[in-house]
Amino acid sequence: MTVSKTYSAEKKSMSIGNKTKYYTIGQVSEITGIKQNILRFWENEFDELSPLKNKFGHRVYRESDIVVVQKIQELLYQRGMTIKGAKKILSGKEDFTEHPPVIGKAMTKYIREELEEMLHKLRSFSL
Repeated sequence: MTVSKTYSAEKKSMSIGNKTKYYTIGQVSEITGIKQNILRFWENEFDELSPLKNKFGHRVYRESDIVVVQKIQELLYQRGMTIKGAKKILSGKEDFTEHPPVIGKAMTKYIREELEEMLHKLRSFSL
């Protein structure tokens, strides 16, 4: 037996302060910088990410869903983990602190260029 995750039209207009309580997939994409097709893919891959659907079948994200998206984003993009590894962390099967951040190639290149520029400036001041 499956339970349909829906919400009423009245809840859509509910808000907390200036923040909307429910977000469309487009809004979540803008907030997180993750493309909509990736968000849909993550919904299939991660049990922890399960936005509600309204009566029209459109995804409706809650604040807690956005937090999960941001955790997945950090695990995959900042820490360089695989989807399998991120699933273990999110499910609690592995400790989050055991996986230090991994610096990607682009960041490594940027850091190298900055250091080389600093070295060049320092050498130009040498006697």
